Amino acid sequence: MNIRGVSDIRQTEIHAAETLVPELSVFEFKMPTEKLKRHKLPGIDQIPAEFVKSGARTIRSEIHTLISSVWNKEELPEECN
Repeated sequence: MNIRGVSDIRQTEIHAAETLVPELSVFEFKMPTEKLKRHKLPGIDQIPAEFVKSGARTIRSEIHTLISSVWNKEELPEECN
């Protein structure tokens, strides 16, 4: 008779869980925002690139916090609905 040990059960649980995708790091957010081109029409969010670029660290930090919150909670804040 084969009795499964605790480590076998933990291993099974790990394989059964969905793959975790890491949260967006500050660096991963910063690099593309620095490459935004000026004088382009804003996207669906209606936020001009100039606004994001000119806000530097403060604006980027707030946007990163918002993205991280949406990512972790898997839902949009009330204000966005």
